[in-house]
Amino acid sequence: MTFSVQVKVMPLKELLDPQGKAVMGGLQNLGLNAVNDVRVGKNITLQIEAASAEQAKQLAEEASKKLLANPVMEYFEISVN
Repeated sequence: MTFSVQVKVMPLKELLDPQGKAVMGGLQNLGLNAVNDVRVGKNITLQIEAASAEQAKQLAEEASKKLLANPVMEYFEISVN
């Protein structure tokens, strides 16, 4: 069975997000001062062939740990559809 798996990769909350700060500055320059914080990350969609949703999630977790996310600077969340 094929599962669509979403991997959301975001910078750790404790770390500075330079890309988010740049977007924040751009929003302020546009007069959008109601925005208090911006964090920029990645959304990765995987099509995984697996016997079960749990197995698809395990494969996505392995891919995230080994390649998709840098655990020193990022965390990830996985959802299976």
